[in-house]
Amino acid sequence: MNFVRPLVASFILAGLAIAAPAVAHPKLLSSQPVANASVAKPSKITLVFSETLVAQMSGMTVVMTGMPGMANHAPMKMSGFKTSVAKDGKTLVAAFARPLPAGTYQIQWHVVSTDTHRVDGSVAFTVK
Repeated sequence: MNFVRPLVASFILAGLAIAAPAVAHPKLLSSQPVANASVAKPSKITLVFSETLVAQMSGMTVVMTGMPGMANHAPMKMSGFKTSVAKDGKTLVAAFARPLPAGTYQIQWHVVSTDTHRVDGSVAFTVK
């Protein structure tokens, strides 16, 4: 009966080793513009993640949350940009036809990696 305890322990360790990759989700490593930064009229937004993304299931929405001189400005979803995953597979890019005008913005992103779990987040920044 002394062999039961090591056998059970080995099954538990094997189960943990198999389950470990399943809990890995893509994490936002960096953004351009950087979170809470004040930048000059960007025409591109980049978000770099820790894992390879599934392009068809990943994207972002850019919302203008405030406009200079307009205290009661309602949030406005921006248009005129294309979202894609860069060649490295880990960078989500939004390319605008024109630079963003002055105001405050929030990037609302969602990504899916090979683990097929959707992860959401946001990054705020200001355009001078």
